[in-house]
Amino acid sequence: MNNQKVGLIILDGWGIGDKSKSDAIFNANTPIMDSLLANYPNAQLTTCGEAVGLPDGQMGNSEVGHLNIGAGRIVYQELTRINKSIRDGEFFAIEKLKNCFSNAKKTGKKVHLMGLVSEGGVHSSQAHLEALLTMAHAYELKNVWIHAFTDGRDCDPKSGLAYFQALEKHITKTTGTIASITGRYYAMDRDNRWERIKVAYDAMINGLGKNLSSITAAFTESYAAGITDEFIEPFVFDAENAPGKIENGDTVISFNFRTDRPREITTALTQRAF
Repeated sequence: MNNQKVGLIILDGWGIGDKSKSDAIFNANTPIMDSLLANYPNAQLTTCGEAVGLPDGQMGNSEVGHLNIGAGRIVYQELTRINKSIRDGEFFAIEKLKNCFSNAKKTGKKVHLMGLVSEGGVHSSQAHLEALLTMAHAYELKNVWIHAFTDGRDCDPKSGLAYFQALEKHITKTTGTIASITGRYYAMDRDNRWERIKVAYDAMINGLGKNLSSITAAFTESYAAGITDEFIEPFVFDAENAPGKIENGDTVISFNFRTDRPREITTALTQRAF
C-alpha cells in the first residue's frame, strides 16, 4: 500500500501573467518556484471566463477559484446564472420581485435599489441593476431610488464615473434616480467595523452627506481631495430634503449577487435600534 502523502497548497494571488513590466511575479526573484517548475511536472489552468463558470472574458477571483477547485468541476457562478435568466426572461418572472414591484405600485411607497455600481464582476453586475430598472419601468413606477456603492477595488480606482454615466443613460430610458453615492469601504464592510457601516447607513436612512449636484461633480470633487472610488464619502441627492432616503414601508432590494459584503448594511437596515 502506498502511504505517500499529497498536499494541495493554494497561493492566493499567484499566477502566470503577461511577462510585462507590470507583471510583479515574473519580474520578482522566485528561485523556489522556478525550481519546482523546472524539475517537476506542472500544468496551467485557466482561471477566468467560461473555464470557471463566468461569462466569456470576465476575470476570475479568489472565491470563484476556490469554489471550482473544491468542486473539481466547472461551477456556474451566480453572475452567469442571473445573466442567463435576464436573457431568457425568467428574471422578470421571479415571484418575489414581482411582489415587491406590485406592492410598491399599490401602496405608492418608494423602491430602493442598493449595491455596487461596477463592472468588476466580483460582487455585482450593472446589467442586473439595469434589469431591475427595466422591470420597475414596466410596472410604471416613478418613485425608484438607487443607493450606489462605488468600487475602485475590483476595477481601476478611478473608473467609477464611466459606470455611472452608463447608468444615467439607462435611467433616461427606464426609471430611477440616484439617491446616494457611497464608497464600498463604508457600505460593504464585512469585518464588523460598524463605524464604517454607520456612515453608509446615515446616508441612506437619514440623508446625511454632501449634496449631490451632479455625478461628475461628485467624482471630480473626490478625486481632487485624493479620494478614489473605494473611499468616496457619501453624496446625497438634494441633501437638504433627501427625498430618496429609506423610510418605513419602503421596499429595499440589494442587487449584489454575492451576499458577504451586503450582510452588515442589510443587518443595520433591519435593526430598529441601529
